[in-house]
Amino acid sequence: SATPFSTPNQDKHWRTDWSRRMIKDALAEAESRMAGAVRALEEDLAAVRTGRASPALAEKVLVDYYGNPTPLIQLATISAPEPRLLTIRPFDPGSIKEIERAILSSDLGLTPSNDGKLIRLSIPPLNEERRHELVKLVRARAEEARVAVRNVRRDVHSDLREFEQEKVISKDDLRRGEEQLQKVTDGYIDQISKTNERKESEVLEV
Repeated sequence: SATPFSTPNQDKHWRTDWSRRMIKDALAEAESRMAGAVRALEEDLAAVRTGRASPALAEKVLVDYYGNPTPLIQLATISAPEPRLLTIRPFDPGSIKEIERAILSSDLGLTPSNDGKLIRLSIPPLNEERRHELVKLVRARAEEARVAVRNVRRDVHSDLREFEQEKVISKDDLRRGEEQLQKVTDGYIDQISKTNERKESEVLEV
């Protein structure tokens, strides 16, 4: 029935606006969660070692700084002055020993050296076997991100179907919403594939 003081046409217009807003909100939630999965993958892969020095390798190493596990990026300036060299300049020179200890106990597989102010990390070239292991790791992480994106699609699709069953949106609205959701999903799956390919070529670069 029409809302008080409205004509049937106004009421229909109001319902259409409401349906569009419900679908728009559901798709915005899908975009936000899918973008989060891609961002998490990019951060994850930045820490996968290639034969080339990258500050992102060491940024998340946790250092026991006065009893608090602290990411290295908060304690030092990390640079890559050469293709196979990382330098770490602690803001507090007194933390050098703790930073070195954290690097040695991390899964970086690198041995630090220091001159009292600056820590140096030489990045050795990867052998072929290690490169192929890392490619498998990169592919597995990318597949996890694809699964995360598909799970978001499933959740939001379920919401849209619920809206239609509760007569909040029409069958046509549902169909349009499903098409838009699939488009958004395909876009993020494509981003994941490109991120995967880019990282694989970095790892395989000799």
